[in-house]
Amino acid sequence: MAEKRDYYEVLGVGKSASKDDIKQAYRKLAMKYHPDMNKDNPKAAEEKFKEVSEAYEVLADDDKRARYDQYGHEGVSSAFRTGGFDWSDFTHYGDISDIFGGLGGFGGFGGSIFDQFFGGGARRGPQEGRSLRYDIEVSLEEAAKGLEKEIRVPHSVTCQTCGGQGAKPGDLKSCPTCKGTGQVQRGQKRGYTSFVTITNCPTCGGTGKQILKKCPTCGGEGILQTTSTIKVSVPKGADEGTRLRIRGAGEASPNGGPPGDLYIIVHIAEHPVFDRDGSNLWIEVPITVIQAALGAEVEVPTLNGTALVTVPPGTQTGTVFRLKGRGLPDMRGYSDGDEFVKVTVTTPTRLSSEQKELLKKLGDSLGEHQKAPTRKSVFDRFRNGR
Repeated sequence: MAEKRDYYEVLGVGKSASKDDIKQAYRKLAMKYHPDMNKDNPKAAEEKFKEVSEAYEVLADDDKRARYDQYGHEGVSSAFRTGGFDWSDFTHYGDISDIFGGLGGFGGFGGSIFDQFFGGGARRGPQEGRSLRYDIEVSLEEAAKGLEKEIRVPHSVTCQTCGGQGAKPGDLKSCPTCKGTGQVQRGQKRGYTSFVTITNCPTCGGTGKQILKKCPTCGGEGILQTTSTIKVSVPKGADEGTRLRIRGAGEASPNGGPPGDLYIIVHIAEHPVFDRDGSNLWIEVPITVIQAALGAEVEVPTLNGTALVTVPPGTQTGTVFRLKGRGLPDMRGYSDGDEFVKVTVTTPTRLSSEQKELLKKLGDSLGEHQKAPTRKSVFDRFRNGR
């Protein structure tokens, strides 16, 4: 018989390791060597799994660890002399449950890994039905004012005839295989380790019930497909991606639980005039050279009609004016957004000879100080770092 390795060495920790260090080390190794994770060489994995489990059983217990530190394997060997290591003698059941609890997504067994190792666990209760998603598109004006919209949503509902049980009324009894528990246990011994595997009952599929005669309305499914008309309230100021939740409007539960929810995702249609930035609106408005030079009152569109913007004399292209409170409502209840008007000075492209002559005279009359900078002067500014 091979000599036992040092327990600290088996777990890969030092002799001064804390209980948390020992627990973490064991958790990692138990995952690594569990037979279900080593299909290619389960026998070797079983031996490793037994070894790390035995090491943890000793080092996780203060009294056993003290005896082991003082006397070595002889100090704790009595725990493993009768028929090998057995989980029924394990003194840290609570610790092991904590180690393997909540491991969603691990290797296909997730949170049930503890049940498969040690025979614990309980039958799962009724599950909530699946949630549904429905996308709707509204205009910017509709989003600003809010609206109520009716939609038609296909989904499943619980059969009213059988109450979701799938059986004709009076033709449902407790499953004889699992005695109504919905689960069956299978014991197995691998080497020195005893396992109890808990699985859904193959007769009733985990429901704990056996249908004698199927419900004539749903054919034994317990659910029916239907299409419901649902009224959706889109709040004022709804933005792209706003999510609305309607409780209980999703799919029916497969085993008597509550129905799922319906999530409405709001999309805002592209607007031909406005660009949106949160609760603010942006619009680009063209003005003439004369309006920019002399100043003017310019009418601009808003979501609620029009407004006048005062353009002062000498306004340059790209200047932005603010119309306070002319944006969208804020969904959180803050003040309404603003509308920002960016003006662009347009240059006339079709001029008569007379108009060209007038513009030339205007240019001459403005004087040298009003002329555009020459190419040379522009480059000089870059050279001088301005």
